[in-house]
Amino acid sequence: MSVWYSVLMGLLQGATEFLPVSSSAHLCLLQALLPAGPTGEEQLLLDVLLHLATLTAVCTAFWPDVRRMLPELGRILARPFRRSPSDPEARKLMRLLILGSMPLILTLPFHDQVERLCRSTVFIGMALLCTGCLLFLGDRLPPGRKGVREATAWDAAAVGLMQALAVLPGLSRSGSTVTGGLARGFSRSFAVKYSFLLSLPAILGASLLKTGEALRAGLDPGFFPVCAAGMLAALFSGCLSIRIVRILSDRGTFGRFCFYCWGLGLLVLLAGIFLKG
Repeated sequence: MSVWYSVLMGLLQGATEFLPVSSSAHLCLLQALLPAGPTGEEQLLLDVLLHLATLTAVCTAFWPDVRRMLPELGRILARPFRRSPSDPEARKLMRLLILGSMPLILTLPFHDQVERLCRSTVFIGMALLCTGCLLFLGDRLPPGRKGVREATAWDAAAVGLMQALAVLPGLSRSGSTVTGGLARGFSRSFAVKYSFLLSLPAILGASLLKTGEALRAGLDPGFFPVCAAGMLAALFSGCLSIRIVRILSDRGTFGRFCFYCWGLGLLVLLAGIFLKG
């Protein structure tokens, strides 16, 4: 595996993980276009480190929230059913993240089927078209006012279901969850914050799965320097992408990525049909 391949994958992972254009679709398409890329333990190690880089990007961008929530996790686990209107916002937000992450458990039995869909350009193309429709809808929803205090367990579950559906390649996780939050009446700023913070358990879970696969395949320490270059690229592009999404959301233009998703989706769909992909 070359340094340039590692950096290219890192830039793509970091950007598309947070921009509403589906990271899984872009990574699947890139690997299809570069069949000579790394396989086996090299690719598994790179996947693990890139996921850790995007996890770091979210923690960096939302560090004040993460720092306040971490101590609350222990308090919630100690008394999971104890709730009070006087609970701090960080505890309420942590509860919402736990509830929103639960639907991901339902996707675990379908891991192999989802991996097979990554090889279907027709499916990816159709899913990108659906992502474009979600983004188009999101910009046209009336602005909500819900924040941490006003959000309910049902709101968290609804957004969590959108995240669970977004394990399908071509459906954007950030696009689906932000639109889901807006549909539930979240303010634009809170919809974006909740979407990105909700990605932390998802990315951590994906990292653990990939780590297990990498350990079974065997890790060669000689791959680390090359993979580290991709990790730094993912961290840089991830932080930049989060910043871009927050600015566009505040301006109410988050959904303009729909045109990109429609264009790419149509191109991929036609290629899949005519090239029998």
